Amino acid sequence: MILTVCMSPCTDVTIELDALNVGKTNVVKSKNVSFGGKALNVAIGVARLGGEAYATGIMYNENGYMFENVLDKEGVPFTFVWNKGRARENYKFIDNRSMLTEVNDVGEEISKEKTAEILGMIRMLSARSNVTVISGGLPRGVDASFYGKMAKSVSPNSLKVIDASGARLFSALVEGADLIKPNIDELENTLGRHIADRSDMLAGCYELLDRGAKRVLLSLGKQGAIITDGTHNYYCKSMNVAVNSTVGAGDGMVAAAAMQLEQDEPLSEVLRAGVAAGTATVMTTGKTSFTKEKYAEVIANLHVEEI
Repeated sequence: MILTVCMSPCTDVTIELDALNVGKTNVVKSKNVSFGGKALNVAIGVARLGGEAYATGIMYNENGYMFENVLDKEGVPFTFVWNKGRARENYKFIDNRSMLTEVNDVGEEISKEKTAEILGMIRMLSARSNVTVISGGLPRGVDASFYGKMAKSVSPNSLKVIDASGARLFSALVEGADLIKPNIDELENTLGRHIADRSDMLAGCYELLDRGAKRVLLSLGKQGAIITDGTHNYYCKSMNVAVNSTVGAGDGMVAAAAMQLEQDEPLSEVLRAGVAAGTATVMTTGKTSFTKEKYAEVIANLHVEEI
């Protein structure tokens, strides 16, 4: 089983426009509303690939039933710690150049009692999970050090996958991680320097390995991804496809990579599967995850090279 921990569920409102004109009236071409959050998207991706997923984390009294309905439809069981108020709402504007502009809500605060419940939930559920994925933001009032507390609460028998950046990532790495998945922007922001070329990319990944990661899966967007464990480095170029939306692509990558880890597949296959799922997600219109059929189509055309 793959456990996913979502501390920041959100309603994503994705709006397509011909162009985003700041300070002027904009006319909507299409609008899609989805109920997820990074770790919930990962759970859905695992389920779509035929894996066994389980979702936990924080949920909110006023609109949490909408998230439950989505997970039920996807066949993902769940147990949440409930909080007052509504899950936050994020707005994603996509123009005709596929440029994404995001406006993210901050959401409700949660109490120390609720965070303690979450840690207990992670301890209990990870004890029967092969992989535990912790990804996404934190609620208002919870600082970055909570990522370390969550990572520490994961059973030693469960592989840890962390998808976070900056102080949250550093906090988790104190407790170690079997796989982390920054993208190139997150790597730059986390390390506080510009990444100019592949040599810089690997150097940045090695720094995160030194801090406690066992494997780093670095997403390069439409260029594909790199993975390294410090001994072997691999690159997989993505297919040249029409990009319908980049929303959820990183979560798809984490879902497929986590399944490969669970199955003890080699590093190169973790990479190939991750790139396939990320690519399949951007090809899928109006959704935050991919279809198994699209994933199979993409992965058959991907090749991994050692670098």
